[in-house]
Amino acid sequence: MNGVASAYMRQNGVEYKLNFGVELPRLREIAAGLPMDHDLAQALWKEDIRECKLLAAMLQPAETFYPEIADIWMDNMPNAEIAQHTVMNLFCRLPYASQKAYEWIAADDEMRQLCGYLLLARLFMKGMTPNERSANEFIDQARTALHASAPCEGLPFPPSKNTRNWAKKRSAQGKKCWKRPDYET
Repeated sequence: MNGVASAYMRQNGVEYKLNFGVELPRLREIAAGLPMDHDLAQALWKEDIRECKLLAAMLQPAETFYPEIADIWMDNMPNAEIAQHTVMNLFCRLPYASQKAYEWIAADDEMRQLCGYLLLARLFMKGMTPNERSANEFIDQARTALHASAPCEGLPFPPSKNTRNWAKKRSAQGKKCWKRPDYET
């Protein structure tokens, strides 16, 4: 328990019903000693306790985490800290991760958008590249988000043609491209 850390979070507006302030390395140690268990993860997620939510994302098996459950978790995503760690520890391991990422970046809800962009960043870090249509959708959504948050004229965005050429070049080199069920590659 780290009272200084939990007090600091409270002072900066990160509120939980209960927050022990346990550091992430310690939570990872705890998770390593527990089995990946769907029921346990679901029970932990339901608690408004910081450490329970963080452990839930670490213990949830990807194969039993259906898209409907992902949407329920998104409905109950309390803040950016939990969002970042849920994306890093769970969402990026899901077989439908790219589909959810694109769905969430197009949502009106800021937390869904945050998780969508974080998830895309994680997938990019894993070496995945979007197909042409997905790349264009990403650029369009990013443009829309930037204009909505700070509307101004003349922002230097790359033309969509460059994005298309980049995606074609990556595909020609045999690099991984995301395949979405509703997209042709």
